[in-house]
Amino acid sequence: MANPILTIVVPCYNEEEVLPETIFQLSSVLDALIEDKLVASSSTILFVDDGSKDATWALIERFHASNSFITGLKLAKNAGHQSALLAGLMKAKSYSDCVVSIDADLQDDTNAIREFIVKFHEGCDIVYGVRQDRSADTFFKRATAQGFYKLMTSLGVKIHYNHADFRLMSKRALENLEKFQEVNLFLRGMVPLLGFPSTQVYYDRKERFAGESKYPLRKMLAFAFDGITSFSVTPIRFVTLMGFLLFLLSVFAGLYAIAGKILGANVTGWTSLILSVWFIGGVQLLALGLIGEYIGKIYKEVKQRPLYVIEKDLTATELNPAKDQETVKVPSIQAASVRR
Repeated sequence: MANPILTIVVPCYNEEEVLPETIFQLSSVLDALIEDKLVASSSTILFVDDGSKDATWALIERFHASNSFITGLKLAKNAGHQSALLAGLMKAKSYSDCVVSIDADLQDDTNAIREFIVKFHEGCDIVYGVRQDRSADTFFKRATAQGFYKLMTSLGVKIHYNHADFRLMSKRALENLEKFQEVNLFLRGMVPLLGFPSTQVYYDRKERFAGESKYPLRKMLAFAFDGITSFSVTPIRFVTLMGFLLFLLSVFAGLYAIAGKILGANVTGWTSLILSVWFIGGVQLLALGLIGEYIGKIYKEVKQRPLYVIEKDLTATELNPAKDQETVKVPSIQAASVRR
């Protein structure tokens, strides 16, 4: 069997501070894999610029001109991490045997990619990168992230614990992922639905090399809520159950009030009455909001708008039959030069 063509897909948003080091590390990994004949010499690194406002795309173009590994896509506007990642996966699918996705911040261990490829050669279509040590994260981020995975599992969503979007997928896995015509993307839940042979590779999570996190608390909560409502109807069922329990409670309260009236008891308890009204009103608004969230997702799905629009595509210049014979050079950039 010929060596597989590997594409490493890297979604980027305002990553100019870390991008040179990311290119250096990934190029080194890819160069070693080619030298060890684990992947083909035509393998590449595909950076997807998700509408960055800094010099991210300029850096991608510059390294594309000097490093034969580097290619890129520029989205017309910020489409979101999941859409940018999907854009890269679908582009790479057409000319790759396997694709590895990794974030640009270097918190995921680039050296684990070698083990991904080894598992691919052993017959795995999907290899999940699983974080076994998250000591680099703050206590709050670690606790909320692990709580999210446990919550998703309890809601019946098939998701790999402590796995984000660092994974390998084969060509046939990507071809079947393309059949999922969902607008509300949650790839961590979609990929396990494919059912192809898979395994896990464990690694230690690192601190961000440079720059700031693109997932503050607000975005993390929104992403978690999207994942829950995109893959589980349990919250709606919980609202139904709550409504049923409140109905039973109101029946008992009504019987109590009627009995008190018949027995001539004084009607007291304005405080409890007001609290009950506010409580039931709050539950109703919560239920309406949750139902509205699901209806909003249906609204997005029905319109079927494109998830992303590609403005520039550097991969078109890579379709050169003579590329396999090119001598690939790792960029001569020093890691220290991009440290702040």
